[in-house]
Amino acid sequence: MNLFYRTLKGLSPLLLLCLMLSAVGCTKVVLRRDAPPILAQDEVLRPYKKVGTIEVHRVRYGDKEDLTPADYSWANDALRAEAAKIGADAVILPEVKVEMDTYIFFPKSEITARGTAIKFR
Repeated sequence: MNLFYRTLKGLSPLLLLCLMLSAVGCTKVVLRRDAPPILAQDEVLRPYKKVGTIEVHRVRYGDKEDLTPADYSWANDALRAEAAKIGADAVILPEVKVEMDTYIFFPKSEITARGTAIKFR
């Protein structure tokens, strides 16, 4: 019985780390129905003023090759949600960047998205 508790005590930090890693990366963006669109520069046909630069960040554990279209969709939806919070009409010049790093021995991908929030005149 004593051997069982020593083994459990030795594994508890590893189990805790696995539990934490399974919970990370489950970021959900609440996107309003009236969230502003992301527009290409040639789609902007009216004069506008820049409201601000928006940046969102997310850490995801796994290789860069494991990224799916849903991860890039998260970046665009997060930009739209942030633009809605500041009252923008659209987001232009979106840029999504993925950087790789290693946490202990787990590969980690950091997704950063940036865009310019605009308001039409």
